[in-house]
Amino acid sequence: MKALQHFKTITHHKYLVMKGCFAVGLYWQGICHDLSKYSWTEFKVGAKYYQGSRSPNNAEREDIGYSTAWLHHKGRNKHHYEYWIDYSIREVRGGMAPVPMPKKYVAEMLMDRIAASKTYRGSAYTDSDPLTYYESSLEHGSMEPPMIHPETKELLEKLLRMLAQKGEKETFAYVRREVLGKKA
Repeated sequence: MKALQHFKTITHHKYLVMKGCFAVGLYWQGICHDLSKYSWTEFKVGAKYYQGSRSPNNAEREDIGYSTAWLHHKGRNKHHYEYWIDYSIREVRGGMAPVPMPKKYVAEMLMDRIAASKTYRGSAYTDSDPLTYYESSLEHGSMEPPMIHPETKELLEKLLRMLAQKGEKETFAYVRREVLGKKA
């Protein structure tokens, strides 16, 4: 088990998300981001399957066919679009349908994707990495069909493209001002 390395990785990731959330005015979300990763249910999986270059949840999926840590995590963290799936009386998809995410959680999801890319790519990170990772997960069918509400998907993709084209400073200013309606 690589508990210390996993602890350092998730703490570094949490710090980067907090820094991004603070930059756009989401102080409480920045502080509370991913606290469930320190729970035994999630932490033991991270320590057991730690590799340092990707999420341990994927390694657990490869080993047992699903991720117990992810099932625990997505139900407790509102910055994951999977949290925002509910039974629907209008949709046909087995009764399940995505609902729009509040914009503050879309903003936190953006910070989460940036921090994950920075954590796993290290000094090779570029502002296009979060978009590239998102697009590659769609291409590989791991998210097909994506259970993300069209409004949420549109906003997330817009922000990822903006980040890739204009960088963090401009994207964060846009998120703070236009998405969250906060003053500079």
